[in-house]
Amino acid sequence: MTAAGPLTDLKVLELGQLIAGPFCGQLLGDLGAEVIKIEAPGQGDPMREWGQGVPVWWSVIARNKKSITLNLRDSEGQSLLLRLVEEADVLIENFRPGTLEKWQLGYDRLATINPGLIMVRVSGFGQTGPYAGRAGYGSIGEAMGGIRNLAGDPDRPPSRVGLSIGDSLAATFACVGTLAALHSRERTGRGQVVDSAIYEAVLAMMESTIPEYTVAGVIRERSGAILPKIAPSNVYPTREGEMIVMGANQDSVFARLCDAMQRPELSQDPAYRTHTARGENQRELDDLITAWTQTFAADDLLALLEDRGVPAGRIFRAPDMLEDPQFLARDAIVSVADDRFDNVRMQNVVPKFSDTPAAIRWSGPALGEHNAEIYGRRLGLSEAEMSDLEKRGII
Repeated sequence: MTAAGPLTDLKVLELGQLIAGPFCGQLLGDLGAEVIKIEAPGQGDPMREWGQGVPVWWSVIARNKKSITLNLRDSEGQSLLLRLVEEADVLIENFRPGTLEKWQLGYDRLATINPGLIMVRVSGFGQTGPYAGRAGYGSIGEAMGGIRNLAGDPDRPPSRVGLSIGDSLAATFACVGTLAALHSRERTGRGQVVDSAIYEAVLAMMESTIPEYTVAGVIRERSGAILPKIAPSNVYPTREGEMIVMGANQDSVFARLCDAMQRPELSQDPAYRTHTARGENQRELDDLITAWTQTFAADDLLALLEDRGVPAGRIFRAPDMLEDPQFLARDAIVSVADDRFDNVRMQNVVPKFSDTPAAIRWSGPALGEHNAEIYGRRLGLSEAEMSDLEKRGII
């Protein structure tokens, strides 16, 4: 399929496995980069077997990537990687810090071969500091970064959001860092190391929680469906029991909500007139709104709120997304051919581009599917040479 996206001239090597590094590779591949996924011979990335019910996660996280097998622990495998590094722009890895150095594949060596190479390193705690050598899964980074303490209801233990958010955040920041390093390389001609730590990626999303403590001594805690002192912004029940999300905490929007409730006087009540006042009386205000929303069917309530310009919506699950007209109009979910599952419907590339539209060109490939293309046509190995390397477990 024809290449698509703004990064079609970018060559990326992806080492490592699971989510934190590979999601960065997915993002770059989605934007058009050629991403060569390097996996252990006969083993592959464990993500090939992950998924709820069916192992379909690989179809998403490895989309737009080419798969080759290579034993990085073997000197011959390392030599082949060095040949690939010569023409690469980016190398992504998410091994435990020190692993590549143990294999004589640290950045210092790779940069002597390709001074413009950008090495993107995603790990639990970063490449430096007393915790650098620790195993660091996303859940640990979420806990240290602070999001686990805030997730869930206040009367229950810390929860999680149901996704590998720590890994994905670190990968997203790694992608941002990659693009910034490429921009820097345009000026200097030199590559560099991009060091993305999971706990720091989570910490970066913690809004004002640190200065709230250092300035005012306030430790933000779990608050369930609300943000403390931000009101009204909550989930509200409808007549048939369906919950909707509504956010009307801005003064002008709150006034429109009061009009919709046929209670315009509330917007001038000293208890609710300002952002601060509404925050101080959050529970009382939510009780008033709940008593009102419970008198409506969800469809009627949402239509009324839309008419009055009050942001509100349903809480979607996958079936809702597949049928929603906004999702359909923007092709937010697309069907992709897949060798294992015929066709897989998955989320589309984000964001959209007016001049260089990106696309999902193929779903996750079979293990070593592109060995012949990369080792044969690109590196010039003969079929006999590739067969020998395969028999000896090098590729």
